[in-house]
Amino acid sequence: MQTLIVVPARYASTRFPGKPLALISGISMLRRTARAAELASKEIRDAEYVVATDDTRIKAHCYEHEIPVIMTQADLKTGSDRALAAAHALNVKSNKRYKHIINLQGDAPFTPVEHIVALAKAMETGAQVATPYVQLTWGALEALRAHKRLVPFSGTCLIKAQDNTAIWFSKNIVPAIRKEDMLKNRNDFSPVLRHIGLYAYTYNALKDFTVNKEGYYEALEGLEQLRLLENGVQISCVQVEPPFIETSGIDTEEDLKFAEALIAKYGDPYK
Repeated sequence: MQTLIVVPARYASTRFPGKPLALISGISMLRRTARAAELASKEIRDAEYVVATDDTRIKAHCYEHEIPVIMTQADLKTGSDRALAAAHALNVKSNKRYKHIINLQGDAPFTPVEHIVALAKAMETGAQVATPYVQLTWGALEALRAHKRLVPFSGTCLIKAQDNTAIWFSKNIVPAIRKEDMLKNRNDFSPVLRHIGLYAYTYNALKDFTVNKEGYYEALEGLEQLRLLENGVQISCVQVEPPFIETSGIDTEEDLKFAEALIAKYGDPYK
C-alpha cells in the first residue's frame, strides 16, 4: 500500500479521560475522525486507514462500528509514536510496506477530507513531511487574537519560505505586523498563517522523528514539529481552505460543548 492514515486514540487523557468515545451531537469523536480518514482513503491512491489505540474500550467501539483498529503499546508518549507503531505492526501482520503515513489526530473530528487528500498529493511530489495551513482574513485574525487572550497556547501560527517550506511554528501570533491599517486597505487577507495540526510523513521520516530527542524549542513551545526543524528536516506547507467547522482540537468538555454549538449553528458535516 502507498499510504496509511492513522488515527491515534488514547483513552487516558489527563484533561478529558475517555474523550475519543465522548459524544458530539450523538456521534462519538472517534467515529467522526475515523469517518474523515475512511472517506479520504477512498480518494487517495493505494490508501487505507486504521485507528491505533492501547485501550480495549476503544477497540470494542471500533469493532461495534466496523472501524479498522490495531492495538499498540500503552507506554507510547505521542500520537506520532503510536502512528509509527501502527504502521510497523501492520507491516509485520500483513506483510505490507507503507511509503507514506498520515497522522490524523483523534481529537480533530472536523478535519475536512480535502485537507488529508491535499497532504497525500504533496507526498506524491517528493515531500518528506507535509502539513496544511490556512491564510487568515483580517476578521479571522481578530478572532484568533481574542481567543488567545483567553487561551494563550491554543492555536499555532506558521512562518514559511517562498518555496512553501516551513521556517518556524509558534504559539505566538507571528509575524508582528507594522502598518496594519495600510495593509488592510490592500488585501482582505492578513499575512498570518494558521497551522492545522495534521501531518504526513514518509515512513523513514516518521521513524527518524520518533528516535530523535525532544528539541529545545519544541519543549519551550510545546510543538512537536519543531523537533523536525531543529534536526534540519524540511516540512512542506500546503495551503488549504478553512474547515467548515473550525476548532483547535477538543481537549476539554468545554471544547466539546463549543463544538456542539457550532454544529447547531452551521449544521453537521458528518457524512
